[in-house]
Amino acid sequence: MISIRSVVKTFGRLRALDAVSVDFSPGKSYALIGPNGSGKTTLIKSVLGMVIPTSGDIVVDNEPVKNHWHYREKIGYMPQIGRYPDNMRIGQLFDMMRNIRKNPPLPDEELLEAFRLREIFDKRMHTLSGGTRQKVSAALAFLFTPPVLFLDEPTAGLDPVSVEILKDKIQKTKEEGRLLIITSHIMSDLDDLATEVVYLQEGRIRYNNSIEELKDITGENKLGKAMARMIRGLEQEKQEKPPPLSPLKGGSGGVRIKN
Repeated sequence: MISIRSVVKTFGRLRALDAVSVDFSPGKSYALIGPNGSGKTTLIKSVLGMVIPTSGDIVVDNEPVKNHWHYREKIGYMPQIGRYPDNMRIGQLFDMMRNIRKNPPLPDEELLEAFRLREIFDKRMHTLSGGTRQKVSAALAFLFTPPVLFLDEPTAGLDPVSVEILKDKIQKTKEEGRLLIITSHIMSDLDDLATEVVYLQEGRIRYNNSIEELKDITGENKLGKAMARMIRGLEQEKQEKPPPLSPLKGGSGGVRIKN
């Protein structure tokens, strides 16, 4: 269980997260969706301890993340862009990750085999294509069988065969009752892999419910069309919202509409 309560994160004048409160429960797969700059990556990095919230609380498995780090052993993270030491070989990278863990569980090497990464263990990271880096990132995320997985644009840059391999792995992991949080701009992938939707816009959560509920509300059968209809509705609602009110001068307690 991940519990996020009233989390605010500001970068100067930019309010990347605006009083975000949400729970992520085991056994569910969440699609974390939002336009660029909506706060998705900031939220993920806040849970991982890579970004420190300005205010609010984050609890992972009943353990506050602030000033702690042991909880990270329970999380597998696949970044959108994996950044690794340029001169390190693939095999060395995996050895290093195993050595960092004091008591690593039996490794899950299914993706290592499926992506045939052992065959290129001698290749240095700076020589790899973007797609191969994605394979390395995916294999690392699943390596220690974490109960929680954050997958940030997991299929970006992968060839069609590799996409299906990874999607099959995610599906299998979901069926094992683990918690998955997936960000992607490819709605068809999320339709296959997720059961819940958390939609962020301008640092605020605008929808948090099941995909089926969203489809019922919008009358659409596909997640992409359901999201588009919901977003249009939110934009229309924003346009129709009356102007903000401000106090009258003189302390009379009245209000007037701003021009």
